[in-house]
Amino acid sequence: MRIEIKGLKKSFGKLVVFDGLDLVVEQGEICIIMGRSGTGKSVLLKHLVGLLKPDAGTILIDGEDISALTEKELYPVRRRFGMIFQNGGMLQSLSVGQNVGLPLLEVKGADSAEIKSKVAESLKRVGLEGREDQAVTTISGGQQKRVAIARALVQEAECMLFDEPTAGLDPPISQTVDDIVKEVNQESGCTMIVVTHDLVSAFGIGTRLHLLNEGRIAASGTPEELRKSDNPVVREFLARSMTV
Repeated sequence: MRIEIKGLKKSFGKLVVFDGLDLVVEQGEICIIMGRSGTGKSVLLKHLVGLLKPDAGTILIDGEDISALTEKELYPVRRRFGMIFQNGGMLQSLSVGQNVGLPLLEVKGADSAEIKSKVAESLKRVGLEGREDQAVTTISGGQQKRVAIARALVQEAECMLFDEPTAGLDPPISQTVDDIVKEVNQESGCTMIVVTHDLVSAFGIGTRLHLLNEGRIAASGTPEELRKSDNPVVREFLARSMTV
C-alpha cells in the first residue's frame, strides 16, 4: 500500500494540530512518525482509516482520496489496515486464539477449520506457537503486542499501524517486538506506519523517519540522514535520548 498525504489541515477548536502536513509512505516501507506528546501522531493514524476527517487536504490510499468517503465507502478501506494498539487492544474475555481469529470470523466469514489453521500459522510467525487456548489475561504486555501483530497477519492487512508498540516494555522485550516487526515486514512486504517515542526502536527498524513539529513534518530521512542532520529541531529532539 502506498499512502500520500497532501496539505492536511486539522484543528479542534482553537487547537491547530495539522497545518498543511505533507507525507509520503511508499509500499513496503517501515515509516516512523516521531514527535513530542501532543503533536498529533495518533491523530494522524485516525485520519488514515477515516476515523477523523481533515478540515482540508487529501489522503490518498493507492491513489484514491479517502478524505470525503462515507462510512459505507470507508469499510473496504479499513479492512486493508491492521491496527496494533498501545495496550494491545485485546478482548479480555476471549482466548489468544479467539482474539487472533476474530477478523476471519466477523469480516471474512471463514469456517472453523480455516480459522484454526490461519490462527496457528500467524501465532507461529510471532513466536507464540501453541498459545491458542491461553487466556489473554495470563500473557505479558509484550506477548499481547505480538498477539495483536498476529491478528493483523491473519486478516492479511496491507498496512499495519502501530501506536507506541514498545511503550511500557523493558528493553529485551522491546527488542523482541522490533525484531518481529522487521521480520514480518521483510516476509510479507506489508507497509508499516509506527508512531513511537522510543528512539532506539525508531532508528532500529525504520526505513524512513519523519519528525512532526508545529503541525507539519519538520524533517524526513533515513536513520543515518537524521543522525547527521543539522536541523535544530531534529538535534533538539534527538538530544533527549543519548542512546541513539
